[in-house]
Amino acid sequence: MIRFRIAALTLPALALSACSMAPKYVAPPPPVAVSWPVGDAYLAQSEAALPLVSYTEIFRDRRLQSLVEQALANNRDLRVAAANLAAARAQVRVVRANQFPAIGVNGSASRTETNGGSTGSSTSGDRSSYSLQGGISSFELDFFGKYASATAAQRNSALSTEAAARTVRLGLVADLAQAWATYAADKDLLRIAEATAANAERSVTLTGARLKGGVAPRTDLRQAEQVLETARGDVASQTTALAQDVNAIRLLVGVDFDESLLPGGVDEVNQSLAVLPAGTSSQVLLRRPDVVEAEYSLRAANADIGTARAELFPSISLTGLLGFASNALSALFDKGAFAATGTAAASWSIFNAGGRSANVEVAKAQRDAAVATYEKAIQTAFREVSDALADQGTLSERLRAASSYTEAAADTARLTEASYRQGITSSLENLDAQRSLYSARQQEIAVRLAVAANRITLYRVLGGDQATPVQ
Repeated sequence: MIRFRIAALTLPALALSACSMAPKYVAPPPPVAVSWPVGDAYLAQSEAALPLVSYTEIFRDRRLQSLVEQALANNRDLRVAAANLAAARAQVRVVRANQFPAIGVNGSASRTETNGGSTGSSTSGDRSSYSLQGGISSFELDFFGKYASATAAQRNSALSTEAAARTVRLGLVADLAQAWATYAADKDLLRIAEATAANAERSVTLTGARLKGGVAPRTDLRQAEQVLETARGDVASQTTALAQDVNAIRLLVGVDFDESLLPGGVDEVNQSLAVLPAGTSSQVLLRRPDVVEAEYSLRAANADIGTARAELFPSISLTGLLGFASNALSALFDKGAFAATGTAAASWSIFNAGGRSANVEVAKAQRDAAVATYEKAIQTAFREVSDALADQGTLSERLRAASSYTEAAADTARLTEASYRQGITSSLENLDAQRSLYSARQQEIAVRLAVAANRITLYRVLGGDQATPVQ
């Protein structure tokens, strides 16, 4: 009987809550072209759709994969994102609870002891009283979907937060790969600086001997010493850079790590990074985490319109009470002890100076802003991918040119030094050739690092790893 009466009071409310005043959500068409730009700078390789890949398919070096696994388990930014996601998911349940009545129970017990008076009255004795009440508190019938829209808005907000957490995860993996590649390049630069310093030291020794023999002027020795000290300063700077690179990787990983997982040089990095194909449909941007985040924010704004519209209509509250009252525990569940009451009330604000209508306009304006934000997110993503693909299309030529320049500079330095030793060329020419070689080697390392950075950037801007969501 109790369950029947509870159902009689609650089922109408639940049935009426299905109505929604929210406008039907229609995703705006992507404000970008259907494919990436093509031309000499882009080298479109395939029009096939880009497959979903994990970071293990792009970053194939097992050492880097090990560092990524540690970072996903220990990075503090990722923990913050996961905590924010958990809070957003819980908030959905908080808002959704408004769609249902709250049921509560309260009880009391009392005992009275009395003794007879001096006249010998026989009124002495003990008396006990118990009461128990269980009730459905007052709640509003969701005729116009106000609470349903609010729940939908909060749910989409939570999904937006989840996409933001995926953005953090994607950025963490890409940042760690970039730091790993930067360490490799700095290690190469340190080796070049050390080799240049060793060569400059031999040049200083040779020039000093020629000065003692009266063959070379003192200016030759000073110029050779300048090259030597420049290289020594670069050795110190690169030693510092390597230590800072390790610190950066440690921060990203979140814990101390085995330094044997670090690369030996930038060539190792480039050989281990897979190349993502250009020429895929720009529709893949719809799965980028930041674009997904913007879309769910748009959906939440759309649901907020339904909430504001529902405020324009009357609110109907229902108060239901199912209770028990008895003076004796044994009679607590007697048929006569049960009482059921129910009341309903409706309210509608006659005049509020247009405040509720203005709330609808506010919600619509916020929805329009969310549409623009969503479209800009797609346009920004399109620009970032197009820039990365343009860079990819010219990097091979830049690397070829840098390698050829280094080879020519090395040959020039070798021939010039041989001529200098034979007294054919001047010390200044020899030093200029050494400086040119040193600069060429540094520039080639910079281009090789740019190749690695471009592949990592493509992983990031195309949406990258979709296999494992943030929990």
